[in-house]
Amino acid sequence: MTVHEQPRVSIQDQDGRCVATADIQFVGQSAARASLHIESGHLPAGTRTRLVDALLDMPEFRSCKHVQVALPLGDTEILDRVRERCHPDQVRAAGTTCLVEADLTT
Repeated sequence: MTVHEQPRVSIQDQDGRCVATADIQFVGQSAARASLHIESGHLPAGTRTRLVDALLDMPEFRSCKHVQVALPLGDTEILDRVRERCHPDQVRAAGTTCLVEADLTT
């Protein structure tokens, strides 16, 4: 059996510490899911925006028409950036997570 690594985007601070990640799963030819994680504590300004941009700028992700993004509930910086870069169809809470269904802008 072959083990495939799940694609991941990581953002590091100036000391090389990983402060934010996005785990990605491609669903068919035109859809993808991403689960965003942010480390607790003080983070460099713009970390959340950089994570969303790095995710949405991936060629494999950009080729998708529809995305599902799971982010921490209440993280308005991430949600605002997703709204700027995508066309959200639905945004809803699920426990401590915010789920966004969106079409990518062209």
